[in-house]
This record gives sequence, structure tokens and C-alpha cells, in this order.
Amino acid sequence: MRVERGAFLDAILGPAIDRLSDPRDAALLTRLAYGVETWRARLDWTAAGFARRRIESFEPAVRCAVRLGLFQLFFLDRVPTHAAVDTSVELAKRSSPAGAKLVNALLRRAAREGERALPEPAGDLARHLSLRWSHPEWLVRRWLDERGQASTEALLAADTDEGPSAFRVDLRRTSREAVVELLARRDVVARPSPLVATALVVEGPVSAVSDVDEIAPQGIASQIVAQIVAPSPGGRVLDLCAAPGGKASALAETHDGVVVASDRAKGGLRRAATARAGRPGLIVVRADGTEPPFATGTFDAILVDAPCSGLGTLRSHPELRWRREPEDVRRLGALQRRLLGAAQGLVRRGGRLVYATCTLVREENEDTVEAFLREHPAWRREDPSPRIPDAARFVGPDLALRTSPDRDGLDGFFAVSLVKG
Repeated sequence: MRVERGAFLDAILGPAIDRLSDPRDAALLTRLAYGVETWRARLDWTAAGFARRRIESFEPAVRCAVRLGLFQLFFLDRVPTHAAVDTSVELAKRSSPAGAKLVNALLRRAAREGERALPEPAGDLARHLSLRWSHPEWLVRRWLDERGQASTEALLAADTDEGPSAFRVDLRRTSREAVVELLARRDVVARPSPLVATALVVEGPVSAVSDVDEIAPQGIASQIVAQIVAPSPGGRVLDLCAAPGGKASALAETHDGVVVASDRAKGGLRRAATARAGRPGLIVVRADGTEPPFATGTFDAILVDAPCSGLGTLRSHPELRWRREPEDVRRLGALQRRLLGAAQGLVRRGGRLVYATCTLVREENEDTVEAFLREHPAWRREDPSPRIPDAARFVGPDLALRTSPDRDGLDGFFAVSLVKG
């Protein structure tokens, strides 16, 4: 219910897990929370068929209880049917005794008759795929236009898988091997990623590693993007849209010069400020990225990790698929172009400007870069391959880096490195 009111799932799930003493309860809670948000469209389709009205008309507690019950019935194989029904009914009773009767009747019918049949793909492929893989229909139609059917279906399927829990290891303070050994003593399995020298993939509950100061949560694709910036020794670097501070911290851990983390979000800067401990070269500045308070040519390298729709991170943020609309993509595309325009003047001649997003729509990626290059002919694309292990896997003929859940098992990121002539 809190997620439906606007909370982010990962932010509220951690504290809830910390209150549980049994790791099995933590695992089930995580599976339920992420599963319901991931498969919401398909759950709602079945609920509406049995109730003969849209699930949006249900009271919030009833709606959430129905989704939890249906998810357990159709997507989990270790929860008995009676338990899935009874616990959902009890949850609904807390807020709506009358609504609990609806929950009971709907779930019992679902248990008898099974999941509602989906529309046939021949009639409307986008409609079928949006329900089959539980994505908003507008996004499926866009991906079908931009990627084609085979690529779209592979991406939709990959979005429903749970992504890995990845961490960045501060190699100034420890080694990946030492962290692996530490976690093994806690019965937590961790393995180094071959894609980034700082990346560690952890299996099991993330709460088991929350007190390890030498590591920080950060996706592997995000760490790859930070590598592309690769400032010259002693140079000055700006992370223009730094919140929550992951990439700026990664740069400060590997760079011997100054790293400025700038963002307009006060809350995001608090997290970036916390990351300054042990990183003397990291400076935090609150500023609007479209009007940055820095002199022309101040920086050797700038990262514009632009605010975006986040549609490449739907595995780890499944609630985003129900919050984004086509207008968001248009609005963010315009903002991204303004940010690039503001950043380009702050880079010295011969310096580097890296544009990155965690989305998979052309309007925020290729279209934004092409528009920038038309408006600023002094800039040219640069091949980032020498700075990326296994670069041939990620860098295309247009010299853009792309990662994707279906191809790489990573969040969907886009990045282009530009050099000022």
C-alpha cells in the first residue's frame, strides 16, 4: 500500500527486512513484494475477470490483498492454497471486513479455475505481450517499434527476473577476495564480477552485508559507466547529477584528483555527503544542473548521469513500470538536452563529457545525443572501449555503450563519451 502511495520499494523493504529474525521470512517478504509489483498487470487482469469490474475500483487494502493472494496461487509453488487465501483474507479484514468477503470469494474461485486466459497475440500483439509479461502497453508498443518483436519479447521476459545484488568494493581499503572470505564466514555467497574490477555479486539477503563498510551497493552497469569517465591523473571531475552519489563515490575511490558531486536534490546530496568519509577529494555542491555555478572550462571530465525514466532498471524497480507515462519520456528528454547544453561549456578543450542514462528508449538516448552533436559541432564521439573490459560486448558501431537485462543480465544503461575539439 505504501508503494501504491508513491514509496520506492527498495527504500522501504530494507527496514522491514531488518525487523525479521528468520532469513526465510526475509526471503519470502522480498519475493512477495517484488513479485506483486512485477506481475501487477497480469494479476489485475485475472482479478478483473473474476470480479467483473476493474481492480482499481477496489479499496486499497482489498486490492493489495487480492494481488498478494493471486501471486501466491499462480507464481509460488511452496505456499499451500489455503494459506494463500486465508492470509490474504485476514489482511483485508484489518481495513475492510466487508472487502474481506470479496477477497475470499475471488481467491477461492481463482484457486478452482486457474489464471484467466490472456488475449490472443494475433488480435493485438502489444496488448498480449503487455499482459503476458506485465508491462505497460504504451511501453511495449514503443519497444516493438524501436527494437522489433524478438528483441522486445526477450527484454520483457528478462525484466521479470530478479536482478543480482551487486556491490562496489573500495579497493583502497580492501580487496574483493577479502570481502568474499568475510561474507563466507557469515554463510553469504559472493563472487567477483569479471566485468568490473570493483564489482562483487552477492547471493542471499542484502541485510547480511549492510555493516561491511568497505563495500557499497551499486549495479555493475553503473560501475561500468563510472569507468568510462576515466579522468586524467590529478584532473578535476564533475558529476553533474550526482544523487544518490554512487558514481561520484566510485570516481573518488579510483581518482587522485578532485571529484565534485553536484545535484539539486537535497536528500540525494545527504547520501553523497556521507560517502565523503575517507574520500578527501570528493566535494559536494548543491546546485541546479541546468544552471551550474562553475566557470567555463573548469573541468577535465564531466559525467552527466541524467535524470531519466529508469526503464532499464525495471527488474530492481518494478514499481516504475506503473508510474511512467509517455509524457515523462518527452519531458525528461527535454531536460537531458538542457543538462548537456549546460555541461559542455564547463569542460576544457580536449576534455571529456560522458552522457549516461539507465533507460532503454531512443528518445532519451540516441535522440538526445544526436541533437546535442547537431547543436554543438565542436564535440565528437569517442570510443570508450579501451576503458571497458569485454568492450566488444557492450560498445556498438556508433561508439555507444549499451547494457541490457536480456543480453547481459545487467540493468539497461546507455552511455556515450564525447570529446571537445
